[in-house]
Parts: sequence; structure tokens; C-alpha cells
Amino acid sequence: MAVKKIRPLTPGQRFRVAPDFSVLTKTKPEKSLLLPVKSTGGRNNTGKMTMRYKGGGHKRRMRIIDFKRRKYNIPAIVNSIQYDPMRTAYIALLHYVDGEKSYIIAPTGLKVGDQVLAGTDIAPEVGNAMPLKTMPTGTIVHNIELHPGRGASMARSAGTYAQLLAKEEKYVTLKLPSGEMRMVLGECMATVGTVSNSDHNNIMIGKAGRNRWFGIRPRVRGVAMNPVDHPMGGGEGKASGGHPRSRKGLYAKGKKTRNKKKYSKNYILSRKKK
Repeated sequence: MAVKKIRPLTPGQRFRVAPDFSVLTKTKPEKSLLLPVKSTGGRNNTGKMTMRYKGGGHKRRMRIIDFKRRKYNIPAIVNSIQYDPMRTAYIALLHYVDGEKSYIIAPTGLKVGDQVLAGTDIAPEVGNAMPLKTMPTGTIVHNIELHPGRGASMARSAGTYAQLLAKEEKYVTLKLPSGEMRMVLGECMATVGTVSNSDHNNIMIGKAGRNRWFGIRPRVRGVAMNPVDHPMGGGEGKASGGHPRSRKGLYAKGKKTRNKKKYSKNYILSRKKK
């Protein structure tokens, strides 16, 4: 996937770098795999605003994605590659030979007409899903489960992947997109390949109005507020207000937030790169 520079016919197009949707093959989603999405406007169930800079945005519908891939040894044909407004990656519509349809996150290189499988004794080809313990060392994977049967929770966004480095007893060692080295149970499922739309991070929004379409409202800087509103507010001129911090006084840069007693600390061999 590539990006395209828009001709600067208007001020909003002058700096815009847009995604090139040439890889997509279908525009209308599968109706049986859609769910409505209710916009909250940043409010909770009592109507209180808990997120200050959310609201508005275009109406969207959620695509039901199969993150578990439990239809073992049933071949599926890729019917189309589609856009999903709820995520950065593209999705692929699968037609199983038994008549069922489902969406999966499309890996890079998956094309219409390709056949994908899920199971234990299958080839480690792009789009195939299998337990980590059955994959050869060095395999590039995405859509990784943390708990067997719970569904994929790691390496799901555009362009991400993890690498299987080693296998020992019931655990495998993965190098995650952040650079973290972590042990995961070999029974956990993963899909071979890299997540599609790797150029997503090169996209330029171009104008503030497009952020409003995404449901993002204007954000006010803390230093522009009064002392009553923010710890960094007040002062004469452009006084910064000391160390960057949140509205509640928590440090915004450099403070470690991970719980030292978290259950998963024993599975992390090395933390992410600084």
C-alpha cells in the first residue's frame, strides 16, 4: 500500500497526504457482519463528561472480526479486501467452503482468491492461523493471543508484527512491535504475516476539520489555561509552568506507570526500547 500527495487546489489539500485505496477491492461491507456503534460524545452512563475532547464525527458501523480463528481445517477463500473505519488495518472477507462468512484482519500480501486455513498441522503461509508452538522459529506473526481461546490481542494495528524467536517447553519467546521480549503460551493462536496498510503512519490529516470527522474535538493546551484549571496554567506571557503534567498533576513525561506487582512481569524478559 502506498500514499498519495494531493494537488494543493485548496488550503486543506496543501499538506494532505492521503492513503491510496487501490489495494481495496470492494466498498460495501457484508451486511450480516455489521453492528451499530453508538456515539458517546465522551460521556459515561450517567451523562457526565469523562473524556473532554471527544464528540461528533461521522456515523460508523462495526465489522465483526474473527480474532479466534477456531474453524480448524476448513478452507476459506478471500472474497475481498475492504476498509474498516474502526481500525487502521484493512480487513479481508472470507468465504468458507461450508458457506459461512467472516472478516479477518488482512495481512500484507493477501489477495482476492487466495486460500487460508486455521489448524495445527498446516503450512506457515501468509493468512494461515495456528498455535505458536507449531510454527518454525523466526516466523513473522500478528493477531497474537495472550490467553488460549480468548482471541487475538497483540499486533493488530496497521503495519505491526512480532517475531517468534525461541521455543522452550510450553512457552515461546516473541519479540513484540515495541521491542519487548515476552514469553507466551505455545497453545496461543497467531496468524502468519504482517498486518496490512503499513504506510498508515505516513498519512497527513491536512486540516483540523478532518479530525472533527474522526470525532476529535479541539484540545486546549494546559499552559494556555488559568491556574485554577490546570497545574501548568497561569504566569506572565508564555511561562511553561514547570514539568509537563496532566490536569490532575500526574507527570506526563518520564514517570513510569507500570505496576511493579503486575501478574505478567514474570513473562517479560526485557522491556521495550527507550
